[in-house]
Amino acid sequence: MNDAGYVGGRNVLFDYRFADGQGDRLPMLAADLVRRQVAVLVANTTPPALAAKAATTTIPIVFMTGVDPVEVGLVASFNRPGANLTGVTFLSNKLVAKRLELLAAFVSPAAPIGMLAHTRNPNTVADVRDALAASAALGRTLYVERVASLSELDAAVAAL
Repeated sequence: MNDAGYVGGRNVLFDYRFADGQGDRLPMLAADLVRRQVAVLVANTTPPALAAKAATTTIPIVFMTGVDPVEVGLVASFNRPGANLTGVTFLSNKLVAKRLELLAAFVSPAAPIGMLAHTRNPNTVADVRDALAASAALGRTLYVERVASLSELDAAVAAL
């Protein structure tokens, strides 16, 4: 940044917001940054990127995500993202099948496998779909317990 002439606190300011694990706060945090008329929004995962997208169509948004940004509705396509969003993806959800295959290799073939899925995370739909397909291909039983909040976690773990 210094090489480009930017000096923190003098001609550039980084204004951070954290949801502290409370995803329902993301729209409010994004709206606050839009009201401050920031020059660019940077989102480090899919949920804040979606909140930023909902908050503005004019401020540039740069995102990092582990899922297909087209599939979750961040951009129109890889080649032409469109609108005010651009970013990078690591497509880590495409590794769900491989992770399940590795896990299956370490547990008894007769043992079912359990998966916790956070329903408020947009990655979950693709992750569960891919995990179910992988478990079927491996001939393994996969139980999926969906949770929307921390208060549901104990019951979901007990069910698994």
